[in-house]
Amino acid sequence: MVTGTCTGVGKTIVTAALATVARARGASVAVVKPGQTGVAPGEPGDLDDVARLAGVDDLHEYARYPDPLSPAAAARRAGMEPLRLADVVDRIRDLADTRRLVLVEGAGGLLVRYDADGTTVADLARWLNAAVVVVARADLGTLNHTALTLEAMAHRGVQLAGVVIGEWPEHPDLAMRSNVTDLETIAARPLAGALPAGAGALDPAEFLLVARAGLSPALGGAFDPATFRNTYGLD
Repeated sequence: MVTGTCTGVGKTIVTAALATVARARGASVAVVKPGQTGVAPGEPGDLDDVARLAGVDDLHEYARYPDPLSPAAAARRAGMEPLRLADVVDRIRDLADTRRLVLVEGAGGLLVRYDADGTTVADLARWLNAAVVVVARADLGTLNHTALTLEAMAHRGVQLAGVVIGEWPEHPDLAMRSNVTDLETIAARPLAGALPAGAGALDPAEFLLVARAGLSPALGGAFDPATFRNTYGLD
């Protein structure tokens, strides 16, 4: 599963990167967006970005709401039935029976509500026994957001697959460079990747190269935290 420390951190691009490196290695890949918000019927959503960048056509969206709110709030405002994540567990498990990899991208952050009962991506991850990739920002404010996300995961028994910086600028400032060390301390492990800012605008061939370079071997790429730290003078 892929979640973020907040909205707009690059979850969809990281999801596409995970899909494209797996697909390049010959794996069958399905991508699920349980609830899409802020997109009207017929308009392109996050899965369209995944399809464009990764070339994956095994895509599954289970609910869509027009307002750019949490799934629970968007459903309530639209007068539509909320998406019950408990109902999509079997659908995702069915996909996993015949695919090498199923990627599930949540909406917003880990604890964003999907229904009035407060069901979240953390619940879905626990029900599926799925490891979670946490996508974080590089700039000021990311340390608190990341620490809270990881603490909530640990409290709920959700496994961490790694922390990936969703948008790493070409010229990081002092706070960004300093945050890398602190993010690794918070996660108690090396960074699992960093994708360059603007990666979502690349063509598929360029994106594959960026995805490989920006994800750790555990996630299918060749990202080396030590080399990354050396490149930006982080050691």
